Amino acid sequence: MTGVEMGTRVRGQPHTLGLKPVLHLIGLMLLSTAGMMLFPMLADLYFANSDWQSFASAAVFSGAIGLLLLRRSRGALHAGLTLRQAFLLTPLSWLSVSLVSALPFFFSDYGAVSRSLPDAFFEAVSGITTTGATVISGLERAPPGMLLWRAILQWMGGIGIIATAIAILPALGIGGMQLFRTESSDRSEKVMPRVRQMAMAIGAVYLGLTGIAIVVYRLAGMSAFDALIHALTSIATGGFSTSDRSFGNWEANGIQWFATVFMLSGSVPFVLYVRFMAGDYRALLDRQLRTMLRLLAVAILLVGTWLAASGQYGLEAAFRHAAFNIVSVITTTGFASADYALWGNAIVGLFFGLMFVGGCTGSTSGGIKIFRFEVMAIMLKAHFSRLLHPHGIFPRSYGDRVLDDEVVGSVVAFFAVFFLCYGVLTVALMALGLDFLTSASGAVTALSNVGPGLGEIIGPAGNFGPLPDAAKWLLSLGMLLGRLELFTVLILFAPRFWRG
Repeated sequence: MTGVEMGTRVRGQPHTLGLKPVLHLIGLMLLSTAGMMLFPMLADLYFANSDWQSFASAAVFSGAIGLLLLRRSRGALHAGLTLRQAFLLTPLSWLSVSLVSALPFFFSDYGAVSRSLPDAFFEAVSGITTTGATVISGLERAPPGMLLWRAILQWMGGIGIIATAIAILPALGIGGMQLFRTESSDRSEKVMPRVRQMAMAIGAVYLGLTGIAIVVYRLAGMSAFDALIHALTSIATGGFSTSDRSFGNWEANGIQWFATVFMLSGSVPFVLYVRFMAGDYRALLDRQLRTMLRLLAVAILLVGTWLAASGQYGLEAAFRHAAFNIVSVITTTGFASADYALWGNAIVGLFFGLMFVGGCTGSTSGGIKIFRFEVMAIMLKAHFSRLLHPHGIFPRSYGDRVLDDEVVGSVVAFFAVFFLCYGVLTVALMALGLDFLTSASGAVTALSNVGPGLGEIIGPAGNFGPLPDAAKWLLSLGMLLGRLELFTVLILFAPRFWRG
């Protein structure tokens, strides 16, 4: 992909930044967000819930801002976007959508989010970044519009991050993503010669998988409303549910096995689905996907065997809970079928480590991403080989591609910045009075967009509501940082960026 946004292109970098193209695209996104608010408003009207008024007010406000931005930036996109404009667009668009998406929560009369800006913003950011952490308890009693809005946010965020990972991040050369710039364009252009066609194909796959999930969940015993909500959040690897017990509320008819498959399907690069449907039947043998499946198989075998051998579950239940929760963590979905914090310290330690991993690039999953761990493994192997054979030549290759110094340096820089941000966020949370496990797991679950953390407060059986407001603001920033691959946000704090 060579475009920065679907339908736009990257030009040479000018001396002035030029905000109009950025504001034009943000205006379109806010207008689209306002339109999506009509669905939960109609849901509340259908169920005779007065909360529809919060969506009506938020839709009017968001739509007005969107129209104002479009009016002030009319005709601004005729020349495309520069790289600096793309850097600015990415965080500003996600932040703007998060702010207006928080309005229905803020205007609502239900739960912790009502008239609480930190809670409303946290819930919106958690939704749009597909993190799945929540401050709301008593989900079974929540207004249907609110439950649907949370799911819609995650569904929109899922397709949004696919577009960002395919079109924007490779062009910006962030964290080794330039490795996929040629791979995406070379392979996909043989199937779809234009970026717009690729976007439409990926959108069709995304919509199709969601539709299949709705039907399967409904047939497995969920109500139509629950099936819709969980289908939206499963494919988006988001994790918002309609129950405080998450999928622990549904166990019959193999529904947790089906959910495991749907979470996994969302963590696959969506370009692979398009290639597969175009006749490239070897597409799903992608290196990233194979590595992720091997990791999942080992982790599930270890945890399932432990749960069965320790007598905590029968054989089928042991491997079902192991598969469901491990896939949920690695794909950064955040659903839970049981409180895995009670499975023993070794299991908790394993889950903590898995929170860093994430799914594949070009999927809806967060985390560091499988391919970056693969690149680091290739680098370490070459380094150890040179130690043993100083005069040997050990080329670094990823599949059929040679890893140049630019890609390697980007991946190393990403790891360094990720763990630096992780350490700073952990210490900052501890400075607010939180214990180490809550702070450490809260930091990684935010940066990796996993959802629940560990410990008594934010573990799979708890939520983020009891945290102080300052912690919610910090974690909201962490979720945005992690979702946008860190550098697209941090570069805005560099004075040189604004000087051009």
